Amino acid sequence: MAGKFAIPKSEFRKRWAALQQKMAEADIDVLIAHGDEADPSNVRYLSDYWPLFETGGVAIGRTGDPILLIGPETLTFAKDRGQCDHIMQLLEYRESAEPEYPGVVLDTFQDVIARAAGGKECKRLGIAGLPVMPVTVYESLKKAAGKAKIVRADDLIVELRTIKSANEIQCMREAFRISEVATEYVLNHMRPGMTERQVVGLAQAAMYENGAEYEGHPTYVLSGKASTHAIGRPSDKVLKAGEMIQLNIGALVNGYSSSVGRPVCFGKMPPKMRDLVSFGLEAHHKTAEMMKAGVPAAEVVIRFEEFVKAAGYGSYLLYGPCHAIGLMEVERPWMESSSKYPLAENMTFQVDTFLYTKQFGLRWENGVRVTKTGVEWLSSRFGEVIEL
Repeated sequence: MAGKFAIPKSEFRKRWAALQQKMAEADIDVLIAHGDEADPSNVRYLSDYWPLFETGGVAIGRTGDPILLIGPETLTFAKDRGQCDHIMQLLEYRESAEPEYPGVVLDTFQDVIARAAGGKECKRLGIAGLPVMPVTVYESLKKAAGKAKIVRADDLIVELRTIKSANEIQCMREAFRISEVATEYVLNHMRPGMTERQVVGLAQAAMYENGAEYEGHPTYVLSGKASTHAIGRPSDKVLKAGEMIQLNIGALVNGYSSSVGRPVCFGKMPPKMRDLVSFGLEAHHKTAEMMKAGVPAAEVVIRFEEFVKAAGYGSYLLYGPCHAIGLMEVERPWMESSSKYPLAENMTFQVDTFLYTKQFGLRWENGVRVTKTGVEWLSSRFGEVIEL
């Protein structure tokens, strides 16, 4: 099923060429994009390679094809799954247990920079993915750079990733479809007395059975007071009637994430809970109504916050109302009151409406694609107060 949804090699070549153009404009001779298992986005964007145990990277010069950078153990995996024809293995990309691999011949960052530069001098070396790059890798890279100036280059790749292609959107539509199927399965099979983790198992089974590559993010099943966690992990807590259950279920398809968030209760919600859940849903749709190509991102945020505060719920707001989604469930750009960019067609966001009290929290969350006239909802099922 999900195997039909892929990014072709021709699109990767377009990405490489577009990045090289930006490198020339920024006067960067060699760029190294870094990633790991938790955040492989830049590496996967350029190579379709998703590291595990080890970390990974992609080195690219102003001309020529990029080089996939891997650790000592994943050469066969990288050859089978990556889009880069050139692969170099480095000790710096080994597992965190730091095996020494005596007798194994490996490349160095000096080798990488020289090859990516095509024999020319590297005067400016860009790094993308610095927030997830370990100090050990950075220090080794800094030493190898010699006299070259190291500059941050995250923005160059972010600019490319922000507007999604037709193939990327196709992958995301499929990911959201699977997430909605899994949400339906969970709603039909979860019962009081189950633990949060047991419900996670229901969601995972449905996602994989229907074609997911992996989870787009750790599945949220957070109940009772734990539903106040904006970021959290499920536990062995038993689900009970009359309490809030925060569900966030997201499938991954060909690297592209999704997430469907719904507040759920076994039986009738207490009046105060139902009032806040209903308002959250209203605010959720109000956010989407304000979004279309050309609208300043900050304007959406300011109007959303004004709407929430005018209704008397300002103290229940932690953040909002949107963040971008793509190769990560949360990726740049965030939509904040300090944002400086306008929305553009084919940007993709999670409309993420999270409100919380001391006793419970709730999240309505759906994906959208920005269009010239509004948004395309990538997920919209179960758009009512859910009392099981």
